[in-house]
Amino acid sequence: MKGIISVVGKDRVGIIAEVCTLLSKKNINILDISQSITGGYFHMMMIVDMEGTDAQFHQVAHELDQVGEKLGVQIKLQSEEIFQAMHRI
Repeated sequence: MKGIISVVGKDRVGIIAEVCTLLSKKNINILDISQSITGGYFHMMMIVDMEGTDAQFHQVAHELDQVGEKLGVQIKLQSEEIFQAMHRI
């Protein structure tokens, strides 16, 4: 299963490191990543492969949410299928 992770918030040191550390601990592979900083605001989108993890999808989403709270950013995990369906018109 693939997931889409989005991170949005005020830029600060360590955002990418914290997110990637959690993914690594969960054995979740990053397939694609893009990030930008505009006017002091950070935005990152990742496509991840969750086939290698034993963690439940909702558990990973919750832990990413906790990382986001710690960093003062919003982190959301969606399944690729739901993400594509939401953006199909």
